[in-house]
Amino acid sequence: MFLNMEPGAIFGIVAAVIIVLLILLYLISRLRIVRQTNKYVVERLGAFHKVWGVGVKFLCPFIDKVAYVISMKEQVKDFAPQPVITKDNVKMDIDTVVFFQVTDPKLYAYGVENPLSAIENLSATTLRNIIGELDLDETLTSRDIINSRMRAILDEATDPWGIKVNRVEVKNIIPPRDIQEAMERQMRAERERREKILLAEGEKKSQILLAEGQKESQILKADADKQATVLKAEAQAEAILKVKQAEAEGIRLIREAEAEGLKSLKDADVSAEVLTLRGYEALKDLANGNSTKIIVPSELQNVATLATTIKESLQVKDTTKNTK
Repeated sequence: MFLNMEPGAIFGIVAAVIIVLLILLYLISRLRIVRQTNKYVVERLGAFHKVWGVGVKFLCPFIDKVAYVISMKEQVKDFAPQPVITKDNVKMDIDTVVFFQVTDPKLYAYGVENPLSAIENLSATTLRNIIGELDLDETLTSRDIINSRMRAILDEATDPWGIKVNRVEVKNIIPPRDIQEAMERQMRAERERREKILLAEGEKKSQILLAEGQKESQILKADADKQATVLKAEAQAEAILKVKQAEAEGIRLIREAEAEGLKSLKDADVSAEVLTLRGYEALKDLANGNSTKIIVPSELQNVATLATTIKESLQVKDTTKNTK
């Protein structure tokens, strides 16, 4: 088909195809894919048109353009150390770290010429104002106060720029060399003072514990001696009681035996020879004893007289034992 066509017609067709392809390529190049964390600020004929969010967008040829691509992530800016002067005229260097996030892409794009430079300068001036109200010791010990005050001031100042200041942290506080040496000497003296105090308190507690231990030991020893004395006295009293009870029991048994023997002599049916023999034995015992009463019967053959003699002899013997 192209062979029968004239060369001019073929050239026109090729030129038209090329133009269409170029137009398609141009239109494709006007497509924009907006990522999740970005916002596109679109201008139309030099004026703000809209803010594009995530998705595939198309720029109108010749009239639209993407003026700014703004990240919506939280950003961290570490600023260089800034020279400041405290209330008591001590010069030092302090560097800060600012955490911020873009909340309004339009304000961020058109609110200030250079947002990061503006935040840095604002942070430096704010830091100088805050440190100028504090002395050296307060500056070194009031980081939280400095951080909170700077965050509040920066957040309020950057709100017209579409920026939200989330945190401000004082990174380093660098005093002059002579101040650092004086602080080191002060800290060394303070540590030595605390060490002496701790040693003195430890010695004091040791002495107190030693005295309390000796006191408790003496109390326990006295209590033990007391209990030993009481137990010894109780043991001696119980021993004496046992001895007396044994003696009393012995005396009772002797008396019962003597009474039983006398009764048996009275009730027994003995011969005159036996009674006579017992009478001689009784007379022998009475003669050898300490008795003061001796009865000698005139008729030893008389059984009744002999029994009476033995009875009286036993009674006298019993009386003598009781007298002893």
